[in-house]
Amino acid sequence: MKLLLMAGTGEARALARQLAEIKGLKTVASLAGATRAPAPLAVQTRIGGFGGGTAQAGWMRAQGFDAVLDATHPFAARIKARTARIAADLGLPCLHLIRPPWRAEPGDMWYEIATPQDASAHIAPGATVFLATGRASLAGFASLQGRRVFSRQIEIPQAPFPWPGGQFLVGRPPFSQADEVALFKRLKVDWLVVKNAGGEGARAKLLAARQLAIPVLLLARPAPPEGAVVSSPREALAWLKQLLKNGPKR
Repeated sequence: MKLLLMAGTGEARALARQLAEIKGLKTVASLAGATRAPAPLAVQTRIGGFGGGTAQAGWMRAQGFDAVLDATHPFAARIKARTARIAADLGLPCLHLIRPPWRAEPGDMWYEIATPQDASAHIAPGATVFLATGRASLAGFASLQGRRVFSRQIEIPQAPFPWPGGQFLVGRPPFSQADEVALFKRLKVDWLVVKNAGGEGARAKLLAARQLAIPVLLLARPAPPEGAVVSSPREALAWLKQLLKNGPKR
């Protein structure tokens, strides 16, 4: 059986290691290429965008996949929906692995926003903001002009900050809670802004915000794609093993 693993998350990386050990399974992972030098996966990997839905469909058809496991980022709504649509058109079983969102706990001061533009309604001009939503969504937060905004990137940005008063920081995770506390203190952060991505990899900044009593804006998740959805790698592996046992229905 030949599996397409749509990757780009820690869950996908962990799955790739396990998939590489399954007899009778050939896995090909796809990475969007958002990071210029991604750490290698344990399975065959293609890197880069597809150039649109038609090109992605043609590539998937030519590869002769039997099933699709989507483990892209919870906010990768466009590629999730497109992959689900193509899989349906090709008659391929498709499963989406979407980790659970974060939930507020005692001591958290969290406020949910539906769109990036809503952030300015909560954060007063002159405040210092740590904007941890990634490069792709940065332009959507342009309403935060008039605040001192820090945006951390994994790699050195190729273009200047998109509006006055903003500054890039460069750092590669993982970051500990102590690291984030020290950074927020040094920058005198008044607000933390994050996507509600869930998972353990980025939780340290939320724990740091709780420790320092910093309020947090969480950008709400997009709606999940149509089709089967699980929330853990364990469930994804169980689905795959059932497919291997029964044989994919094309």
